[in-house]
Amino acid sequence: MIENFLQNELNLAWIDVIALLAFAAGWVCYATFAGWHGSRVASLHTSMDRFRREWIMQMITRENRMVDVNVMRSITRSSQFFASTTILILGALLASMGYVQQAQDLVSGLPFTVKASARLLEIKMLVLVLIFTYAFFKFSWGIRQLNFTSILVAAAPAQEKENPERHAACINRIARITSYAGSNFNHGLRSYYFAVAALGWFLHPWLMIVATAWVIFILYHREFKSKTLQALVVEDISSDLRT
Repeated sequence: MIENFLQNELNLAWIDVIALLAFAAGWVCYATFAGWHGSRVASLHTSMDRFRREWIMQMITRENRMVDVNVMRSITRSSQFFASTTILILGALLASMGYVQQAQDLVSGLPFTVKASARLLEIKMLVLVLIFTYAFFKFSWGIRQLNFTSILVAAAPAQEKENPERHAACINRIARITSYAGSNFNHGLRSYYFAVAALGWFLHPWLMIVATAWVIFILYHREFKSKTLQALVVEDISSDLRT
């Protein structure tokens, strides 16, 4: 019964179902693993959290906070760029769904491709639409969190030795929200990586599976084994030795 539904209604072969499940499972499992593993070992996100806290601690001591405002503007522009780019991609995908037959002819003409029906091609495009919709929500929420941070930076009181608890609470609050914004930006950017893997489905289901594994390897290496992370960790160790 399930096989008839997949083949007759959705025009999905079992290899397409396996590829789609492997893609979804790989994304969810890696996101879960990255959050769990990142809380136990050094990662790009956790290492940058230390520098975010350091930045807020330095910001409290400054009377003129134009430097901090410029930093906030630069960070916000990055999220705004990806959010606006995601909207353009979504518009292009939705528009292309009206030209499924032309897209089908184009894809089927490529070498090593599995010929797909119009219904299956629509499903593949819908998967991309869902991926970039998720990315847009992550980027837009990160932008709002950065806007909240800008207000908190402006409202942060000057450093006073008589009331250290107040400043500790202020530092923790701003550092946590900037960390949340950075996490949402990472999730949105991760969606772009997995969208590349999903593009492999247009050519062959096995290519999608291989591309998913390749994307997970790239993400893991950059998050936990990259030279950038090593530089951040070395800087942390040097700072600890100086103190």
